[in-house]
Amino acid sequence: MADSNSSNHTLAGFSGSLVLIGAGKMGGAMLQGWLALGFDPGKAAVFEPQPSDELTALAKLGVRLNPPADGVGDVGAMVIAVKPQVAGEVVPAYAQLVGLSTVAVSIMAGQMLKTLSGLLPAGTAIVRSMPNTPAAIGRGITVAVGNAQVSLAQRDLADRLLAAVGTVEWVEDEALMDAVTAVSGSGPAYVFLLAEALAAAGVAAGLPPALAAKLARETVAGSGELLHRSDLDPAVLRRNVTSPGGTTAAALEVLMAPQGLQLLMEKAVAAATRRSRELAG
Repeated sequence: MADSNSSNHTLAGFSGSLVLIGAGKMGGAMLQGWLALGFDPGKAAVFEPQPSDELTALAKLGVRLNPPADGVGDVGAMVIAVKPQVAGEVVPAYAQLVGLSTVAVSIMAGQMLKTLSGLLPAGTAIVRSMPNTPAAIGRGITVAVGNAQVSLAQRDLADRLLAAVGTVEWVEDEALMDAVTAVSGSGPAYVFLLAEALAAAGVAAGLPPALAAKLARETVAGSGELLHRSDLDPAVLRRNVTSPGGTTAAALEVLMAPQGLQLLMEKAVAAATRRSRELAG
């Protein structure tokens, strides 16, 4: 797995139009990210049947909202951000926009490269990617894989587009995307559940609900930020909090028991991986 880790995440030199199909939470976050990098709003063409107030406001700044298909011009990249269950009917409607140099970037969960290739013109360069919801605040992580038609330049462009909302990793084996979906795609829900469970445990221990919720939220958020900023392994950070014979050690004896958190997490990720494979067909 290769990390983009590029310091140049700008979109300078982008040629043609940047088409976004679907501008819901994830697509909208990506559009905001591109514009924050200084991308020319006039080069963006967004197709969204139910535009939000934010998207309507961006249209006033120059973003082309639902323009005539024949007026889009040469398309450098097409980012597909619709719900996966409607891909079969929505994506072919925009296939005419794909040119010889267009790279199509899908952020739809479970849509395999072979499925996408059947919805777009033969020979289309396609990148399948899996972002996660922290992309909404620019702190997401996205894993991507391209088909054989993706050139190095197109991969670089896709990388820069995806990097507008966080870190990007690339894999060569598409089969890994099911486990990626289980770990990082679904992962934010696991973290939010941890905050829920920690708050509920605080209430059970006698804390007022509002205080327990505040403590859990800030502890999870602060610990995540510490993990983000630190170069230390999570296991080292955990040991740094744990004094021998102390309160943390007592709690970890429960969480790290043979039937504890590690086993539960393995079962959860395995279940999500299986489901991802089922959804992909």
